[in-house]
Amino acid sequence: MEVILAESAGFCFGVKRAVDKVYEQIETGKKIYTYGPIIHNEFVVQDLGKKGVEVIESEEALEQLTEGTIVIRSHGVPKSICEKIEKQGLECVDATCPFVKRIHKIVEKESAAGRQIVIIGNAGHPEVEGIQGWSVTPAIVIESEKEAQEFVPEAGKKLCIVSQTTFNYNKFQELVEIFLKKGYDISVVNTICNATEERQTEAKDIAAKVDAMIVIGGKHSSNTRKLYEICCKECAHTCLIQTLDDLHLELPKAVRLVGITAGASTPNKLIEEVQNYVRINF
Repeated sequence: MEVILAESAGFCFGVKRAVDKVYEQIETGKKIYTYGPIIHNEFVVQDLGKKGVEVIESEEALEQLTEGTIVIRSHGVPKSICEKIEKQGLECVDATCPFVKRIHKIVEKESAAGRQIVIIGNAGHPEVEGIQGWSVTPAIVIESEKEAQEFVPEAGKKLCIVSQTTFNYNKFQELVEIFLKKGYDISVVNTICNATEERQTEAKDIAAKVDAMIVIGGKHSSNTRKLYEICCKECAHTCLIQTLDDLHLELPKAVRLVGITAGASTPNKLIEEVQNYVRINF
C-alpha cells in the first residue's frame, strides 16, 4: 500500500505556540488553568490534564479562582474575559494565535469607527465567539448562502467583513460575492490563515488522486471538519478519525494509494501512528 502524507498535516504555528506555552508554564510549578481547551484535540488536553492543568469552561468558574495562572486558548477569548482575569489579579498568559489576535484588533478598530462587523464563520465556535467579543457593537455571524442573502445591515451602516481563520476559502469568496452584488459599502478583510488555505488546497489535490483518504483530527475541530468536507467531494472513500482506534477502513482490493492529512491540532505522533499502521496492515 502506497501512502501519500500531506506535508501540511499536523500542528500549525499558532497551535504549536499555544501548546508549548502551556508546557512551559507547567515547568514553573504554579497551578495552571486554560480558559477553554487550549486546542481542539482531546489527546493533547488529556495529556495536559495528567500534568495537573485544569480547563476553565465558563466565566462563573473563572470567578471562583483566587490564584493561579490562566492560559488563554489558541482560539482567543472575548475582551471581557481578559479584563476579568486582570481584575481578579490572576496571572494571564495569552496563547491566542497571532492570526486570530489580528482579527480582534481589526474588529475592535473598525467597530469603534462605526462599521457593522460581519464574521463569516461557524456560529458558536470559540474563535468566532472570541472575535464577537472584541466588537464594540454587536457582530453578526454568517455561515451560509441563505444567511448572506437574507442579511440586511443596520440603516446607513458601512460593513466590515472578516473571516474565521479556519473557514473554507472558496466558500468565503462565494459569501463575500453575495454581499458585493447587493451594492453595500463594504470593507473585506480576508483573515483566513494562510496555513489553512494551503492545507485545504493540498488536501483537495491529494484526495483527487488517491483511492482512499484519511483525515485525522479532533471531533470539535473546525479546520478538520472543513478538510473532511473537501476530501469527501474528491474521494468517495474518505474517513475522519480522532485516533488510530477509530480507523475501520473497509477498502476494495483494488485500492493501492491512500492519502493522509490532519487538522491543525493533530500531534505528529498520532499522524505517524496512522501512517505506519496503514503501510503495514493494508
